Amino acid sequence: MTFAVASLKAAGAVAVMCVVLAASTIWLVLCDPVAVATAVNTGDLAPVYTFISHALVDALQTVLRYL
Repeated sequence: MTFAVASLKAAGAVAVMCVVLAASTIWLVLCDPVAVATAVNTGDLAPVYTFISHALVDALQTVLRYL
């Protein structure tokens, strides 16, 4: 495997993770805007990270159930 192939695979993996994070953030803003507004107002993003991580884990468990 050449360096070019390895770097393209790494860039693709990073791009997929960015898309997943952006989609889950948009979903959070649409589903629970009060939590997002509170987190932005207080500057404490821990509840947002917790909510997004729980949503991603739930989605992963749902996908794994179908395999």
